[in-house]
Amino acid sequence: MTTIKKYTKKEGSTAYMFNVYLGTDPLTGKPKRTTRRGFTSMKEAKLTLARLELDIEANGFKSKKKMSFKEVYELWLENYRHTVKLSTANTTVNMFKVAILPKFGSLSIEKINTSYCQKVINEWSKHYVNFRTYSSYVKLVLDHATVLKIIDDNPMRKIIKPKPVAKVDKEEKLENFYDKQQLEHFLNTIEKNENMKVYVLFRLLAFTGGRKGEVLALTWDDIDFKEKTIRFNKTIAVTENSLKHLQTPKTTHSKRVVSVDDKTLATLEKWRKLQTKLLLTYGINAAFNPNQPVLTSTDKRAVDGYHVTTYPNYMLKTLIEKYEFPHITIHGFRHTHASLLFEAGASIKDVQDRIGHTDIKTTMNVYTHVTQKMKDNTAEKFAKYINF
Repeated sequence: MTTIKKYTKKEGSTAYMFNVYLGTDPLTGKPKRTTRRGFTSMKEAKLTLARLELDIEANGFKSKKKMSFKEVYELWLENYRHTVKLSTANTTVNMFKVAILPKFGSLSIEKINTSYCQKVINEWSKHYVNFRTYSSYVKLVLDHATVLKIIDDNPMRKIIKPKPVAKVDKEEKLENFYDKQQLEHFLNTIEKNENMKVYVLFRLLAFTGGRKGEVLALTWDDIDFKEKTIRFNKTIAVTENSLKHLQTPKTTHSKRVVSVDDKTLATLEKWRKLQTKLLLTYGINAAFNPNQPVLTSTDKRAVDGYHVTTYPNYMLKTLIEKYEFPHITIHGFRHTHASLLFEAGASIKDVQDRIGHTDIKTTMNVYTHVTQKMKDNTAEKFAKYINF
């Protein structure tokens, strides 16, 4: 119970004061107290104390510290990192750096109102397809500010969401793949003219349907030459400090074992012998190391276990410019693999299992375009089947 004390001011007059416990500061975790003094009567002091205790009981501790959006974001991020994978956290941090912090970072949390939030969201909607994701993250940070009792309510929860910008035509968007002839030309060209590591990388991408991070994370013990399979059970991510980090795959269904054709296996066997020879130059004996990554660097950076995480994107861009290949992204080889599986007669379920999609709807939504060749042959196939 708080005691009201009587004391004497310097000029000799009598006054009253009290020191009351406010609760625990959510920002520091430390107990917080406040002292009120200068009351001219016991009654005035008791009335003020009663009002203060009622307010604390009803509303809890309120931090008087003014904080910027960026400061609250950093507190929120510290907790958020424990709920997602490293790669997801890095993507989120990048979103804040690119779009959110430039608009909100320096603003005092208390000064951010619904009008400003609406203005920013309207602007984002004209330039970013994923503007709703940005607004969701802003909402999460401001929710955290309400939990910390820095603000009473979240202004982002009162905005009117604009209509999304027109999306890229679905058919145009799905043209990120090679047909059979294009893929054959691509692989034959780099097999003849580029170093073997380049060919191994793109053959693995095209013939397994693996994601870039999954292929880069492969170690030699993931390759079963006897059973003719490759195991995908990890992926490689890059931290904010450009450090390489191995983590579990995107989803539980991403952990999978896929069968591999004889030429891909023969290529891998040949590459392993060459890799071992090249690594020996730097004093690395990889011959009996099952954990040796399949696609690490084979120059002096190999001493530090350097993974070629940025290499695929750079190399693909170089190859496209050098040989005038049709434009495609690294992920396009995954599209290519799925499309050619459909063309070869694989079922939706077969493709789902091989690609590692959790939900079969994802497989159907992304890959049922198959290839242009299959579309062009639809009428002919129907006529042959009906046969009249």
